[in-house]
Amino acid sequence: MPDQIYIQPLTTVPGPQSVEGEAVRLAGGMVYAREFAVMLRRDGRVIERHIATKSTIDDVLAAMPEELGAEAELQWSNLRMAHTPLELGSRTVRLDMPQVMGILNVTPDSFSDGGEFMDNPEAMQSQAAAMNEAGAAIIDIGGESTRPGAKDVWEGEEIKRVQPAIEYCVGMGAAVSVDTRRPAVMEAALQSGAHIINDVSALRYDPRSLEFAASSGAPVILMHAPGNGENLHADGDYGHVVFDVFDFLKDQRDRAIAAGIAREKIVLDPGIGFGKSMADNLALLNALPLFHALGQPLLLGASRKRMIGALSNEAPADKRLGGSLAIAQLGMNAGVQMLRVHDVFETVQARNVWRGLRDAALTDFAMLAE
Repeated sequence: MPDQIYIQPLTTVPGPQSVEGEAVRLAGGMVYAREFAVMLRRDGRVIERHIATKSTIDDVLAAMPEELGAEAELQWSNLRMAHTPLELGSRTVRLDMPQVMGILNVTPDSFSDGGEFMDNPEAMQSQAAAMNEAGAAIIDIGGESTRPGAKDVWEGEEIKRVQPAIEYCVGMGAAVSVDTRRPAVMEAALQSGAHIINDVSALRYDPRSLEFAASSGAPVILMHAPGNGENLHADGDYGHVVFDVFDFLKDQRDRAIAAGIAREKIVLDPGIGFGKSMADNLALLNALPLFHALGQPLLLGASRKRMIGALSNEAPADKRLGGSLAIAQLGMNAGVQMLRVHDVFETVQARNVWRGLRDAALTDFAMLAE
């Protein structure tokens, strides 16, 4: 295995003026990073680790092996890349601040809502309207549960489930993503007005998915999951989960670009909870800023997940709001562009308060005192 390099933002500051300009704007968002770990990995082990700042990083990167120079410079550039907005029908979703994606499951076996919105059109429509009014930038509609042990769904049944929800959400002016790994469902969803393909298998489940996604021109969300067959949670055996997920997402990004998907239409998701232990999930959450080095917008989906219950006396899914908001704030502090959540109103409120604090921090209090 050739040597590999990784650049991970370590510390953040309220604004660049607080450290006399010695910070960079992370991924064009509202988070400013001051210190960075530059790690050289060989045969699965980190053999060198250097701490750099904006003023010293050029020297640190110059000292890395020559064959890693281009990748090092690319990652450093990616960390500072400002992402263009997503144009989704009549909506423009800016990526210079955290956006909230609301989850709408139309399945009989969702771990969170237990099928509440599948056979009750009025309940589905009410939930969709409430999320839209609460400030969801995107509504993510899924017709197949991907929790561990969930039964597979025939694509015709999946289409039957998602089409009415997509048509209703599009009709009220919402931007819509379809959560599916089947190309026939992707096609039917886009024909019904959906704007984004959100594939938990990163377009690997069906060999036709990649070609269809590229030809459709739609933005795609590529998520990490260790399994590439029916069971996405299988084969979760990691040498180092953070580096392994980073490398996987890098490969899937490059695979998508090679197939003809425009780079500015690719969003990456580390796949919290998919084939990962508690320790794996916590490691990924604490390392989220690293993934900006891939140069793509990031989506974080950890709302109400099992790890929250495990950390809070086995609280059931509908009692995990506090933990979900804690992880959402962690994601915001890491510069994540999209938060996929069940509790839209509460998350949007938390985001708005977070943004107010960030905006205020850009005005140096020391200058005000003068």
